[in-house]
Amino acid sequence: MATIRKTITLTDTQGDWVKSRITSGDFTNDSEYFRDLVRRDQERNAWLHQLRAALLEGEQSGLSDRTPQEIREAARERLIKDGKLQAQ
Repeated sequence: MATIRKTITLTDTQGDWVKSRITSGDFTNDSEYFRDLVRRDQERNAWLHQLRAALLEGEQSGLSDRTPQEIREAARERLIKDGKLQAQ
């Protein structure tokens, strides 16, 4: 994988924070810390994209004839089926 060198400017407080994360052993160097931040931002952005798509799909699906209780129960059953919720 190719790498690109970047130069960034931080405030003293930000620089101290990065140093503290390295000193605590969470990261071995500045680059590792910033790569972790970028990965987390990429994951968050992907999650937001999925959420927006799901909201748009729901909005475009129109109104439901089901009651709120029926909708909740169907969602609960789907989560149990997908293994994301334990049956009680």
